[in-house]
Amino acid sequence: MTTMAARDATMYWLSRRTANDVFLLYSFAETDTATDDLRAFVAARAARIPDLRIRLQDIPGNLGYPRWVPAEFASQQFVHHQPDGMSWRELLADLGELLGTGVVATEFPWRVHVFRAVRAAPRSVDPVVVVVLQLSHALADGTRAAAIARALFGADDAVVHSTLVVPVDNSAYHPVGPAQIFTQPVDSCGQPCGWIARWVDPRVLGVLRLPWQLATTVWRGRAAYLAQRELADRTAAGEVPAAATGFAPCVLNPATSVDGHHVRMLVVDAGSLRVPGITVTVVALTAISSALSDYLAERGERPDRLGTALPMALPAPSAARNNYRGLSIDLHINEPDLRIRANLIADELAARRTRALNPLLSAQGRVGEVVPSFLAIRDVERADLDTVPAALDGNTVVSSVYRGPADLAFAGAPVLFTGGFPALGTVMHLTHGVHGIGETITLSVHSDALVVADPDRYLVLLTESLAAVVAAHR
Repeated sequence: MTTMAARDATMYWLSRRTANDVFLLYSFAETDTATDDLRAFVAARAARIPDLRIRLQDIPGNLGYPRWVPAEFASQQFVHHQPDGMSWRELLADLGELLGTGVVATEFPWRVHVFRAVRAAPRSVDPVVVVVLQLSHALADGTRAAAIARALFGADDAVVHSTLVVPVDNSAYHPVGPAQIFTQPVDSCGQPCGWIARWVDPRVLGVLRLPWQLATTVWRGRAAYLAQRELADRTAAGEVPAAATGFAPCVLNPATSVDGHHVRMLVVDAGSLRVPGITVTVVALTAISSALSDYLAERGERPDRLGTALPMALPAPSAARNNYRGLSIDLHINEPDLRIRANLIADELAARRTRALNPLLSAQGRVGEVVPSFLAIRDVERADLDTVPAALDGNTVVSSVYRGPADLAFAGAPVLFTGGFPALGTVMHLTHGVHGIGETITLSVHSDALVVADPDRYLVLLTESLAAVVAAHR
């Protein structure tokens, strides 16, 4: 058993207040394999994947961070929807309902949803099997989740272990591969926890660790303050790109709860998005900027600026399962030339990435690693999730990950495409996924029915914008 990292614990505690699970969709060719045999396949493969053989255990009184403890596959972790089959349109409706749910990580932190005989799906004239892997965000971020899925549906020897060594750089187009494993489990304070955690009451460990945590929090807090000052000086000197200025909330960011989940997906050939000089991510961001501004203009609600929050996987190994940093990207919607706009977005992405990777920014995160658990959970429980801030990191979210070669299969049935759906919340009522596998890329749109009343119209605009961006570069 292993004490979870503080950042992962925050994701777990947030899941009690808002739906933040990670959802990965994979479309496979339909198979003659019986559903019970598909269930057996998932159970057998999960038994070989360490990340799928654990669950969370709370510590009484919150005197320590929750622990990952061994767990066996449960029958509830394989859900077969609509045994008689359905249309692709019906699948999207069911998926919308699914995205508002969350697993209970103390019971099981993941679940597989299977939709068989789905008709009129993209990339196939025949019915397909759609599999949705639902993971607690405490268990994995988007990059780690893709590695887990690759272990679940990949070759027999593709088993994912505890920590990714080379995460995906979502500013380029790199594959997700198997992960490496730490030789010894550690707790959130960096202390070995094997036999100690098994034989000593975790509440006692929490109390004994408290003086060290408080002292280290103060020490690292001072280091973070000095790092912040140095970063400000280097930024003023032009050695580090300036911080993003933030974006004013717009109609996409109402201070209301989510009214309903809409899902749409656009599946295209990867080759059709590859243009000289810019990445697929930049092509997608430029297309989203155009489609979004056009959609809002049709409603008479186009703002002066739009930005997106873009999660970036961090290259340094981490004990945390959520190892990423959010980038704030200006979409430059007032630049009419799509070629110039794409270059501006690419420059913005490069600058934000350079700043995010500066070691001085890591000092603040090191403070959070050692804050006593009862203080950390108090902050999560008291956090105001119902008020939209005056300045946002982005008006929408775009998550971009290439999930590797198309060599996955579900009980022998080959994969056709993949998609993903960043969660909605009080601030973000429209999110996008850009996910590739093999030679297909899917642009997924996850929206609140209150904000995007006509998701089909938005998908049309996104399709047209994508073609316009590619044409502008050829």
